[in-house]
Amino acid sequence: MFPLQTNVYARTVPVVTWIVIGLNVLVFFFETQLSPEALTQLTYWFGVVPARYTDAEFAARFAFPESVDRVASPLAAYWPFLTSMFLHGGIMHIVGNMWTLAIFGRNVEDRLGHARYLLFYLLCGIISSVVHVIMNQSSTVPAIGASGAIAGVMGAYLVMFPMSRVIVMVPILIFPFFFDFLAVFYLGYWFLLQLMSGLFALTQASASHGGIAFWAHVGGFAAGIVMLGAFLPPRARRRVCHADEGCIEHAWSHI
Repeated sequence: MFPLQTNVYARTVPVVTWIVIGLNVLVFFFETQLSPEALTQLTYWFGVVPARYTDAEFAARFAFPESVDRVASPLAAYWPFLTSMFLHGGIMHIVGNMWTLAIFGRNVEDRLGHARYLLFYLLCGIISSVVHVIMNQSSTVPAIGASGAIAGVMGAYLVMFPMSRVIVMVPILIFPFFFDFLAVFYLGYWFLLQLMSGLFALTQASASHGGIAFWAHVGGFAAGIVMLGAFLPPRARRRVCHADEGCIEHAWSHI
C-alpha cells in the first residue's frame, strides 16, 4: 500500500521537511556520480554497520579514514548514526522514503514547530539505528536510509491524528486501486507488518546479512510514539484542532 495523501491540512509551511528532502536528494545525486567501488566505500564509512560496534577486528578493517578520525575522534565511529539517514540505495528507495516523509512530515512539523520537529526527526533516526544494531549485531551490511526517522514521524502522526483519513494506492497486477483508511488502521497495519517481518527475519540464517532494516522501522516508530509528549509545544501555543482532522491533542492537556 502506497500512501498518497491525508485529509489533515498543514497551516504552516513545512520548511524543515522540505530542507530534509532537499538534502537527501542532493546526497543521492552525489552518490550517483560515484564509481561502484567508491559508493561501496561511502556506504561502509557512513552507513550503520552493526558488526563495526560488536566486532573489533571488523571495525579495524573498516575504520574511518585518518582525515575524519583526526577531526572527530573519538566519536568518529558514531557519525554513521546520523549520516546514514541521508544515504539511499536506489531511486525507488529515496522516492518512497521522501514521498512518505512529505505526506506525514508536514502535519507533524505543523504541530511540533520547526525546531522541535528537526530534533525529533533526528533523534528518531538515531534511536532506530541503535535498535537495528542491537537486533542485528553480527551484520556486516551497511544500513542506510531515512526510513527509521520517517517511521518516528509516522508514529507521532498516529498518536496525534488516529482518526484522520489516509488515501492509499494498492497496485493489483497492472491496475491501481485506491482506498481510504483511518490512519490508526493504516499505520497500525504498517507497524505490525514491520514487527512481524523483523521477528521472522530473526529466525532466518540470513537475517544478519542484509535486507530491509525492519527493526530500525520498529525502533523508530516506537521512539516517535514514546517521545512525542516531550516535543509537543506548550498548550497555549498549539492551534485549534478541528474535528475533521481526527486529532487528539487534547489528550496531552494534563501532561
